[in-house]
Amino acid sequence: MPKPESFPIEKIFVPTKQKKAIKPEIVGEIAESMLDIGQQEPISVRVDGDRLVLVEGLHRLAACKALGETTIIGVIVPAEVAQHRPLLSEGPAVEAERLKMARLKQLRLEKEAAEASMAGSKSVNATEAPRTRPTKGVRDNPKASPGRTVGSTPKTLSDWITQQKGHGGRY
Repeated sequence: MPKPESFPIEKIFVPTKQKKAIKPEIVGEIAESMLDIGQQEPISVRVDGDRLVLVEGLHRLAACKALGETTIIGVIVPAEVAQHRPLLSEGPAVEAERLKMARLKQLRLEKEAAEASMAGSKSVNATEAPRTRPTKGVRDNPKASPGRTVGSTPKTLSDWITQQKGHGGRY
């Protein structure tokens, strides 16, 4: 575990992606806490040339700036560790949502497999009449020809053109 050090705040670079995630109400709460009990947890930074790049602790850094501090306590982490850390916006809620979505996907796959299995056993019996696929959108389409039904679908392009001319449609 790296030893916490004191770093000058002006030397710490905050990536633009992290700046967008800042929440002023959290900064205010942390600043009040720092006034009462001080900084309890160090921020994490990584070395990038002559500057330090913030890895974790955006709200603590903003709270120190708001309080007028010139230094902050932090630890230097290797760049490899910094790249594998989750985003600041990720937390237990995001992980719970990810697990929920994975479970839903698993249930959907199981349902599809069961339906495929049922369809396979039904085709073995072959007692059902073949299903016809309804024409998509004819019922809902106000521009559809009034006399057109599911059974009157033309077989060739010339039949379709003839049908369109007969119903006053454009082709």
